[in-house]
Amino acid sequence: MTDQVDVVVLGLGSGGEYAARKLAEAGLTVVGVERDLVGGECPFWGCTPSKLLIHSAQRGQPWSRAADRIREANHDWSDHTHAGPLEEAGVRIVRGHGRLAGPGRVEVAGATYDARLGVLLNTGTEPSVPDLDGLAGTPYWTNRDVMRQTEPPETLAVLGAGPIGCELAQAFARFGTRVTMLEMRDRILCPEEPEACEVVTQALRRDRVEVRTGVEVTGVRHDGTFALAVGDDTVVADRLLVATGRSMHLADIGLETVGLDPGADHLETDERMRAGERLWAVGDITGLGAYTHLSLYQARIAVRDLLGEDGPWADHHAISRVTFTDPEVGAVGMTEEQAREGGLRVAVARADIAASSRGWIAEAEGVVKVVADADRGVLVGGTVAAPYGGEVVGLLTAAVHAAIPVTTLREMQYAYPTFHRAIARALADL
Repeated sequence: MTDQVDVVVLGLGSGGEYAARKLAEAGLTVVGVERDLVGGECPFWGCTPSKLLIHSAQRGQPWSRAADRIREANHDWSDHTHAGPLEEAGVRIVRGHGRLAGPGRVEVAGATYDARLGVLLNTGTEPSVPDLDGLAGTPYWTNRDVMRQTEPPETLAVLGAGPIGCELAQAFARFGTRVTMLEMRDRILCPEEPEACEVVTQALRRDRVEVRTGVEVTGVRHDGTFALAVGDDTVVADRLLVATGRSMHLADIGLETVGLDPGADHLETDERMRAGERLWAVGDITGLGAYTHLSLYQARIAVRDLLGEDGPWADHHAISRVTFTDPEVGAVGMTEEQAREGGLRVAVARADIAASSRGWIAEAEGVVKVVADADRGVLVGGTVAAPYGGEVVGLLTAAVHAAIPVTTLREMQYAYPTFHRAIARALADL
């Protein structure tokens, strides 16, 4: 039997959840398909619990308090606070693994849904686990496992030094765990600006995290404790956190039935977030970043298109991002390397936070770096590695998104003393 509906939303993470609700509130017949928890990674294993853990560590609270707050925040990993409002808005939630079965068609739990307008994909990602000799079958952790722990280990090895690895390594260290971080690339937080990476590296080392870059882990053994083969050395730890990136949920959702490659590492979309005939895609699977705010932004675009409304349509040149270490790294747009690779005539300037008025008063360290298109006279990227860097980058995000002339930015008033004045210092030297 085939059910006729207006829209099927396949995956109810942040973007899919938003889109399903808005479409239902607009009077459409909407089916939302979710095989895990409605709400997705962010509220249960990602953004919300990780920030609770990080801030608890920074404030010197015990791990037990952080664990309690995480459990309270996500209602003991129950999605009723997400599913309930969707159902009240008129969304029919179907639990199970959904697959495309042709344009506008989805199969799930023995039923087929034919969507008159089409299907919105928001299938998200899962932790990527490397094919390391001996790793499979061991009780290693991913970010999902960390959020369920009731006490920290005495020792921890962290495999990978991206945002998740750096944030959790520092948090564990501040809870008293001896942490060793292993990264095969020559610096942490690639591909952020090298200057910001160095700021965070030094902060991690001050927290007694052993940061080892440019190393290769060739094997893992587990016999009560973990032993990682790192060149001629062996790193031993009670627990192992694998934080080597994310894998797209694309291989088993029926992309081949709509003429797309199920082996692709992401889905290409146009400015309306269309990925094919009667098909839209939002969130991580678009390959533009694993950011909740980006998924919500893209969902708004897709909803606008599905409802037949006018633009504005998607513009991804000013995607902002934050790594919540201490100090934070807030960034937007292109790095210097990306701008040069893009063929721009680049102008770059930096300002040392410690030498700024705010840095001197607060004894804060860090750096501001701005990247400009010298021909157009506008910023194309910016990075702030500093306390509250995620907040400070808002000014740079507006500047990059709206292409505000550098001459205008230089003449703005910057309140004293703020970290924004370090941005003004960098602009003056641009």
